[in-house]
Amino acid sequence: MSQPSTTDANPTASVLVIGNEILSGRTQDANINFLAQRLGALGITLREVRVIPDDHDFIVATITDLRARYDHLFTTGGIGPTHDDITSECVAQAMGVPWEIHPETFALLEAYFTRERFNAARQRMAMLPRGAVPIRNPVSLAPGYSIGNVHVMAGVPAIMRAMFDELAPGLRGGRPVVSCSWYAFDLFEGGLAAGFAAIARDYPALDLGSYPFHRPDGRHGVALVAKGLDRSALAGASDAIRALIVALGATPQEGEPPA
Repeated sequence: MSQPSTTDANPTASVLVIGNEILSGRTQDANINFLAQRLGALGITLREVRVIPDDHDFIVATITDLRARYDHLFTTGGIGPTHDDITSECVAQAMGVPWEIHPETFALLEAYFTRERFNAARQRMAMLPRGAVPIRNPVSLAPGYSIGNVHVMAGVPAIMRAMFDELAPGLRGGRPVVSCSWYAFDLFEGGLAAGFAAIARDYPALDLGSYPFHRPDGRHGVALVAKGLDRSALAGASDAIRALIVALGATPQEGEPPA
């Protein structure tokens, strides 16, 4: 179970994952967890994640919606050279600006590929919404970009992470999210639910969650996690969680349960 916090003073964000390959199960997304952790460390609260197909109207409508709801929108996927890489033209439409050649990016990619290999497909990667600011890509050179509060990055995890590292220093953040975790073997959610709910009521500014685990060797238990912006409240909740586990006759262990 999870109890959402009632206060959120940090900037907010959403992540939009674009790609038929994610929805079909052909490719497993590896970017959401990375972004959630990095944004939390920067003091940017991730509030929503959506995964949508390579559908022009769907992408435009979703970008329009999410960029109005949150301080930051991060997109991954759909900025390569193939016919289904349509994120950039959709971003341009959502922002109400032309999708056009970005001269500096065009020159950068032309020099990298050489004129003979810089074909029409690769030139698509040099087309950005007017007014976009490129995000440097130290892995494969073709950049992502920011326009307004929308940050557009590649779907390939190594490239997306490199782009985010370039972007992160310029992002406006807040207080970093802090967390604690306790676990115990031979605990069940049904037995701890009432006590854990009481702790959640005592610390409404924190997110509290319980997560059962089952190991391959047959051992099982529950991990209890608290996270938020208030270090003092977190310390109190941590003590209360530990005490609850002891009261239930189990041995509390700090951290995440072993795999």
